[in-house]
Amino acid sequence: MRSVWKGAVSFGLVSIPVKLYSATEERNIAFHQVRRSDGSRVKYQRVAAADGEEVPYSEIAKGYELPSGETVVLEDSDFANLPLPTSKTIDVLEFVPLEQVDPIYFNKSYYLEPDKTGAKPYVLLRDALERSGKIAIIKVALRQREQLGTLRVRDGVFVLETMLWPDEVREPDFAFLDDDVPVRAQELRMAESLIETLSGDFDPSRFRDDYREALEAVIEAKIEGRDVVTPPSAEPAEASVSDLMSILAASVEAARKGRAGGSGAGSEAGSGSGSGAGGDSEKAAPAAKSGSGKAASSRSGSAGARASKSASARTGAAAKSASDPGAGKADKSDSGSTGSRRATGAKKPKPAGGSASGSSGAGAAAGAKRPRATSSRSRSERNAS
Repeated sequence: MRSVWKGAVSFGLVSIPVKLYSATEERNIAFHQVRRSDGSRVKYQRVAAADGEEVPYSEIAKGYELPSGETVVLEDSDFANLPLPTSKTIDVLEFVPLEQVDPIYFNKSYYLEPDKTGAKPYVLLRDALERSGKIAIIKVALRQREQLGTLRVRDGVFVLETMLWPDEVREPDFAFLDDDVPVRAQELRMAESLIETLSGDFDPSRFRDDYREALEAVIEAKIEGRDVVTPPSAEPAEASVSDLMSILAASVEAARKGRAGGSGAGSEAGSGSGSGAGGDSEKAAPAAKSGSGKAASSRSGSAGARASKSASARTGAAAKSASDPGAGKADKSDSGSTGSRRATGAKKPKPAGGSASGSSGAGAAAGAKRPRATSSRSRSERNAS
């Protein structure tokens, strides 16, 4: 980093030589103004309004315009001769609690590095200020302007925050402040619930500049000659004030689901698949075998009804199907909920006019049992003769 100012911190009779460094930097993407047809840079010339002649930088001074339209010209020597004691000194005025300073006054942040000869008093003031839990109110002149500021400790380094003067902060003169806007108690409680749901510890690393990333992607696509596709975005619907309660309730629910995140959903899915798919199927298998007589009889009876009109043949087909191991296999296709009830030791439900879960496979079962029903009828006719 390159220092932007050199001076000293004046703390009582103690003077601490320091260098000032910008603590922040903006990461905006810089553009030049160019001619659209060929990308040629557009330049600006400093010209005098009176005659249009170009003015070299050495002949440029600062001018203050009077209400009458006349201009007072100030040279660099006029600024250098100002009686400004804070031009090279950070003057410590007092120490106050941080919470008493409204953040609206803060302007820009700087790091202070001690000179080699000022390391010990720097550390002494730093440790004493940190133990006090307060911040220092200071005055300093930067870029030909005296500014109010604060000194605080961050990561073992003094941070100087320049501040606005009180007359530089505007008053919020808005008409709605004089209006009596009614707010219902339930609306206030719902809004507080939303705030509580979205509350957490501040972690700046969790936030990203989506606009800058999208702009960088556009530039990269232009460089590679690719087409730039803009994904469609839904327009936010304007909410009516009368529907504020339902909107707040929906916001609270959405915030809770978002906070639950993927971890809760993953654990529920894992437990559900283990107990429903794996556990129930294993428990349902022996239950299906033990109850195969009733379920198979129901399916075989419907199969016999389509295969023959004889009641005795239908009974014989059902008996044979009940003793047939293939019926047990067919019964394994019963729904997981039925198998789960049988596996937990509940009484076997009596089929009312045929099992609901087994009726879906009745057609296939009927087709498979027709040869046996015919064979059983032939045997009954030979016995009768």
